[in-house]
Amino acid sequence: MKVLQLSSSLKHDEAERGIYAISHALIKSSDESIIIGCADEDSDLVVRLTRDGAIYHRLPMPKKSWWALVHIFSLRQIIKQHKPDVIHVHSRTPAWVLHWALRPYPAANRPKIVASLYGFYPLNSYSKALFDADVLIAASSSIKKHFDKIFAKIKSEKPHKLPQLECVSRGVDIRKYPYRHHSSVHWLQQTFAQFAELEHKKWLVFPTPIGAEYGQEWLIDILGNLQEKFPNIHAIVMDDDPNNRSHHCVAYEEFIQRLHALGLSQRVTFVGKNPPDMREWLSSANLVLALANRPESIGMTALQAIHLGTPIIGWAKGAFADILGDLYPQGLVKEQTAQALCKTVKFLLANPIRPAMTHDYVVDQMVGQTIAVYRRLHQSTSDAATPCQIF
Repeated sequence: MKVLQLSSSLKHDEAERGIYAISHALIKSSDESIIIGCADEDSDLVVRLTRDGAIYHRLPMPKKSWWALVHIFSLRQIIKQHKPDVIHVHSRTPAWVLHWALRPYPAANRPKIVASLYGFYPLNSYSKALFDADVLIAASSSIKKHFDKIFAKIKSEKPHKLPQLECVSRGVDIRKYPYRHHSSVHWLQQTFAQFAELEHKKWLVFPTPIGAEYGQEWLIDILGNLQEKFPNIHAIVMDDDPNNRSHHCVAYEEFIQRLHALGLSQRVTFVGKNPPDMREWLSSANLVLALANRPESIGMTALQAIHLGTPIIGWAKGAFADILGDLYPQGLVKEQTAQALCKTVKFLLANPIRPAMTHDYVVDQMVGQTIAVYRRLHQSTSDAATPCQIF
């Protein structure tokens, strides 16, 4: 079986999309893996892919850029050259390039198409090409529920041929995020040398950058209300130093100003965006906070924290509701209020309850389910699916 994976990026979202893990499993089972992305040939992930035996083609197709359509002919040539049995498209812009690249192909001669849904996409013109697939894979239960409702409404209004929708939840590589991982003494010494204020503190790790939708304002409620009960409480934010103002948004400036106004600045440390030692921060935390104001579609950092055995608190909506409901209900906050949030934080700081070890939401499970979809399509003798007509 030949599988071509089509992505707009291999740089920022590999943990969520699992492209390398899928490719590795295909090659291990003597199948062929072809990857198309925008990363340079000498980037770490591409080097790993090609060293593994995958074939890589660089076609820059940045998200929401119609300039990507200049690669229609190049993609058509790659498809003609490799003749993949299955094409797995991971993003909406590449889906449009694929849509036009396959136009000359008769329906009976087209490869089977799998499309992954990584967010709560609206059914608009930009998303349309993503739904021209044989199978849609929702990356979480919340995403599947979202599209189940949309598809049910479409069917009730008018009969349509809709693609098959399945849920394959994202997973964590437990070899990289082992249960009860302990950071090394060397890492702790380096951390305290750089951030002396963190020593002998209770760490509340906020594993996202500051932004309008990420919920950093809830940190102010937690720190302000619980500082007397827990004098050593301290928030760690995955964002840049407040003195570096080159890339800061309005939400960031408002957050900093409120910290200063309420005298909480000394209780927050900024350790940089997407730190390479994220595993160490998550495993060393007393609590991880998942407080995004909008429903999260995947919640990868929440999964990583749970697999490390770190208590995590999150709102009961989106992927956090799925993950915490299944694996750590003690961390679910059902009411999105400061009172309910502080009550849960207070309880888990006073009564640390670690998530139990689990074999759910692991990358091997995700890879196995994804490849099972490929094999089912490859072995199918039915005619190629007619493009979905839901617009």
